[in-house]
Amino acid sequence: MTSLVQRAHSSFSAALLLSLLVSLGCGSSDDRDSFNGSIDVDAPDAATCDPLDQKKCLLPFPSDFFTVADDSTDTGRRIQLPAEGTPANREGVHVDPTEWNRNDGFSPGTQIVTFVPGLDLAQTGAAPITDIGASLAGDSPVVIWDVDGGKRVPHWTELDANTDTDRVLFVRPAVALAEGHRYVVALRGLRNAAGEEIPPPDAFRAYRDRLNTNDEVLEARRESFEDVFEDLEDAGVARGDLHLAWDFTIASERNLSERILRMRDDAFARLGDASPSFTVTQVEENFDDRVSRRISGTFEVPLYMTGGGAPGTRISYGADGLPAWTGTYTADFRCIVPFAALAGTNGAAVPARPALYGHGLLGAEGEVSASNVRSMANEHNFVFCATKWIGMSEQDVGNAISILTDFSKFPTLADRTQQGILNTLFLGRLMIHENGLSSHESFQGSDGVSVIDRSELYYDGNSQGGIMGGAATAVAIDWTRAVLGVPGMNYSILLDRSVDFDPFNEVYVTTYLGRIERILGIQMVQMLWDRGEASGYAHHLTDDPLPGTPAHTVLMHVAFGDHQVASATAEIEARTIGARIHAPAVTPGRLPDVEPYWDIPAIPSYPWNGSALVIWDSGAPVPPLENVAPRAGEDPHGDPRSDPDARVQKSEFLRPDGAVVDVCGGEPCPADPS
Repeated sequence: MTSLVQRAHSSFSAALLLSLLVSLGCGSSDDRDSFNGSIDVDAPDAATCDPLDQKKCLLPFPSDFFTVADDSTDTGRRIQLPAEGTPANREGVHVDPTEWNRNDGFSPGTQIVTFVPGLDLAQTGAAPITDIGASLAGDSPVVIWDVDGGKRVPHWTELDANTDTDRVLFVRPAVALAEGHRYVVALRGLRNAAGEEIPPPDAFRAYRDRLNTNDEVLEARRESFEDVFEDLEDAGVARGDLHLAWDFTIASERNLSERILRMRDDAFARLGDASPSFTVTQVEENFDDRVSRRISGTFEVPLYMTGGGAPGTRISYGADGLPAWTGTYTADFRCIVPFAALAGTNGAAVPARPALYGHGLLGAEGEVSASNVRSMANEHNFVFCATKWIGMSEQDVGNAISILTDFSKFPTLADRTQQGILNTLFLGRLMIHENGLSSHESFQGSDGVSVIDRSELYYDGNSQGGIMGGAATAVAIDWTRAVLGVPGMNYSILLDRSVDFDPFNEVYVTTYLGRIERILGIQMVQMLWDRGEASGYAHHLTDDPLPGTPAHTVLMHVAFGDHQVASATAEIEARTIGARIHAPAVTPGRLPDVEPYWDIPAIPSYPWNGSALVIWDSGAPVPPLENVAPRAGEDPHGDPRSDPDARVQKSEFLRPDGAVVDVCGGEPCPADPS
């Protein structure tokens, strides 16, 4: 077996030699070099676009066809997307792949996409979202084989439900793929609605059946396909049964995390033992019957962006190819101090637990004073502070819309989001440093004592704050416990399944006119989105921490039937981080799944000291089984955080010796926001 670096594309000279040997009738005793005949393959763009799936360039996706060998990377590969083959907008402008081509593999949250004409999944017997376990059956028609791990990957399959024509096949891994691993996808026994087997593409049949093509470009890949067939033998998949097979490589840990880790480590080294500098700009007394003070201000963070870090700017890279310090960013903060923290004699301090609050989609720090957060603060004595998730805050709406007209601009979102995570880490340090917020009179009681118990910091975020909060927690050095409310990961799955994407999709469909073009655009951007959301960090969110980072424990609160964050994405995250689920999770028969919450083990006993997933059910309809957003009934997205019992569970978890407690009496958890 050839090495990973040697495996992919043979050199041009090797292809010429092979062609010469064939023309002379010289064969090798190795079956790899013997032919059973010949075939004409019409593949005019084979040097740029993979001829295995000629429906659209970049299909099938992802594929190591779009990588090259590179000894300098951890995987031995480097992405090489062709500029002329990326999605093009209505002006004919293709996505500039420069930033993508810095990666050494594809996203660990990648969705496998290809087009099979006439495919009927029911006739084929492929695993649906309701029976993920069936994907591991020996005769499964779809196989994802982890070559380096030597095991099959659980998944579900679905045809695109957002069009009546040219419906691509999605193969959705049910767990994040392993960093740096090489995978092989195998499709076999594919059938149409009449139950007839669909023949393989000619280019693939040439490799499978050892048919000579007399095409130098096609022949240059033959050796790598022999490796694919050998790998599938290890998986128990017979070569002759295949409709299509190909391989791809997942980006390495270093490639996914090295930018934010460089920013974090350099920024905190510059800070040293000091507190971030800050200014209080406004104090609102007696905000309501729960919040004594709402405090606003600014704080300073080392900056690693061009253009002052404004929306639409990029990370500034140094000579080593990693983020370089460019100055200082002034970030906004807002905090709430509950009456519970000033409940001592004559307003003396009763120090509260400090927690960072992560706001929702394209929102701002003002969401820290939402009603449910105020209730949580006063009921359980927390001081909450928030800053903008810059990159995906209210300031970034214009840039987000601009990106939808030209995905070449997407690196600006991915870059600024990483600066936003760093800002959040610095606000956390400001909350617990003796010379930080505690030193200001607005954060003190009448006795001059700080209202903040600086001994332990926590995180609590919702929606986007649950998604980006996973990334922030994975690199956090000042907190080890986090509540991720209505969370998920992997926007490439989420967008089609979220009503929040509706107004943005109105722009997207008018600028990228083909449905497959738009699908591939979303698959591409996930490769960069990984740098600023949980998908790129999930393997290190809990018990396999990144360098210089403590282990973390996470409590996930999911709203059953959520219209905004699909619960399927939270389940993928739970499997990846090793979370256990509160059981029974839902009333028996509530879900159509063969095994609801497949492969997420139940919490064995309470109190539970590990990471956990709790489903909060306020009666919403079962979400659609296809890649469309739930729209029936009331949206339960805000219900878990508004339920008093859910807040009790969060409070018991967010303690130095915290644990998950059963607040539902051994039954499914009903969310009652009233």
